[in-house]
Amino acid sequence: MSDPEFHPADFMKPADFMGPADFIKVDGVDMTFSRGEEEVHALRGLDLSIPKGRFVAVVGPSGCGKSTLMRLLTGLAKPSAGTVTLEGAALRGPAKGVGMAFQNASLLPWRSTLSNVMLPFEIVAPHKRRLRANRAEYEARARALLKTVGLEAFADNQPWELSGGMQQRANVARAIVHEPRLMMLDEPFGALDAFTREELWSVMQALWMERGFTAVLITHDLREAVYLADEVLVMSARPGRIVHRQEIDLPRPRTLEMTYEPPFQAHVHSLRDHIQTVREAH
Repeated sequence: MSDPEFHPADFMKPADFMGPADFIKVDGVDMTFSRGEEEVHALRGLDLSIPKGRFVAVVGPSGCGKSTLMRLLTGLAKPSAGTVTLEGAALRGPAKGVGMAFQNASLLPWRSTLSNVMLPFEIVAPHKRRLRANRAEYEARARALLKTVGLEAFADNQPWELSGGMQQRANVARAIVHEPRLMMLDEPFGALDAFTREELWSVMQALWMERGFTAVLITHDLREAVYLADEVLVMSARPGRIVHRQEIDLPRPRTLEMTYEPPFQAHVHSLRDHIQTVREAH
């Protein structure tokens, strides 16, 4: 018998994600940590506001604190000073409703593609208590997502039978299958060849346009940032802070052909100039 608490509407739809500003708010955040006998000032006086449903990319020189910022936004690290709030509530521990995808796909080698993608249903509330009685519904949801990312025919394959690009597609699907309200992407396509990376830009854009989650992308690839983001934030050298915000006013859906056109290239060159200025000032 099905769990009476399970309803298709329990999976959030795009309209549920769209809302006012300050979905994420960072006020006067400093982040200091010790590395041996050295005290490292990763972030200082950082202020940031991200509206709900926004796709934001963060770029900057190596070591500027981008990954530290990601840990703060997900509640995996506590600021030394200042506050981080998610939907108006101060983060005091790991945030709920967050999906994360990293450069390393980290698929469990003993599980099939489908089983890997379904993993969040086993560990994330409220799905974990509903999964046993509603496995067919959850499996259908996972299979539909695999179809969206082009892995429908590989649901029963093991990770070692997939190419690097296919593994990363599965990684993204696993991060998003439980309908997170916030998607954190830390260089998820950085280890892939240029052709595969560009294919996955299109996949990620399609997922975001369909589902409307709030996304924060950490990347060194300025073309990737401009292709995917509504806004690109440039961070200073350590200690990091936001020194430039650039609205990306290109129409969606964006295409790879657009990356060769003057408006797209103008955004890339502008961001490169700002990062160069940051490096020279350091």
